[in-house]
Amino acid sequence: MLGKVNRFFAFLLAPALGFLVAFSQTNPVEKLSFEGLALPVQQPHEQVSMLQEKLDETKEKLAGTELALQAIREAAEKEKQDYEQQNQKLDTLLAASISQTKQSEDVLDTILSNMLGKPIGQHFGANSTVKVYSLTEAGYRGYMAKVRLKDPNALKMVLANNSVKSKGETTSKAGKRMNAVLAVNAGGFRTDNDGYLVPLGITVVDGKIRTFSNDQNLSFVGFNKKGHLVGTKITTQEQITQQGILQGASFLPRLLENGKRLPIPRQWANSRQPRTLIGHFDNGDLLVIVIDGRREGWSKGVTLEEAQKKLQEFHVVDAYNLDGGGSSAFYYNGKLLNKPSGGRERPVVSNLVILP
Repeated sequence: MLGKVNRFFAFLLAPALGFLVAFSQTNPVEKLSFEGLALPVQQPHEQVSMLQEKLDETKEKLAGTELALQAIREAAEKEKQDYEQQNQKLDTLLAASISQTKQSEDVLDTILSNMLGKPIGQHFGANSTVKVYSLTEAGYRGYMAKVRLKDPNALKMVLANNSVKSKGETTSKAGKRMNAVLAVNAGGFRTDNDGYLVPLGITVVDGKIRTFSNDQNLSFVGFNKKGHLVGTKITTQEQITQQGILQGASFLPRLLENGKRLPIPRQWANSRQPRTLIGHFDNGDLLVIVIDGRREGWSKGVTLEEAQKKLQEFHVVDAYNLDGGGSSAFYYNGKLLNKPSGGRERPVVSNLVILP
């Protein structure tokens, strides 16, 4: 029994004894290879080289950026200098323009005063300046207004009672209704079958086309967004919009174009009548004239040929004949100044007013 037990323990201890014997003969770690376990470690000088390259690249980029920024700064500075120089030139031109305009106005006022005497009335408003002269010194019974618009909207074409068809409205009534400093009759008109007055040709009020006719025998007198007189042949409504015309009416004929006299139609030639004329001087100021006629002992009127010559003497560049005869009326500062041929004002279809 004891022998069996000894043999059992011998078998049990045999593997351990064998491992101890083998380990005592050889060190197994010495045979292990570490080559496959080596980590890729760079040398310090390689790391420095790579860092230097990156630093050089960064410096080059910064240098390029600095050049670009410098170019932008130089361009901005040059643009600023150009802008300042341009502003100085504009200020100089504006000052010169104002000076020339003032000189031109002074010269024109001197010419008119030499021909007509001093103004009998002057208005200096926020929107307009109006100087009124008597035409007595020029040999006529009538009045002339020289108008400078400070605001183009100070000039209005007014339909009688703001309606295309009406029984008419006198110039004085229209002037008072609009609180105008100046008003004169404007476009021609006819009477329809129902007894209403209807404008001839084209009528524009505040940019809206109230009447339109392609009658080329009529002359259209319009005013654009700058308050400048626009006289042209209108064949389409698009032309009115394209030219920025805000106010206008029609009659005939045109008297002056660019300072030159135009032919007077045969049926109008050498006819002495009351007249309402409109135009602009060579300095851009507007001209409005009303001359009485058909009144024995007072005034027989003026022919259009005579009017052309007198307008040229007044330094007028472009001029038109508006509705005349018994329609001619000159309203200023709350009063009717002229004497209409019919003994009293005639109701008309449209009036041109100047707001203060």
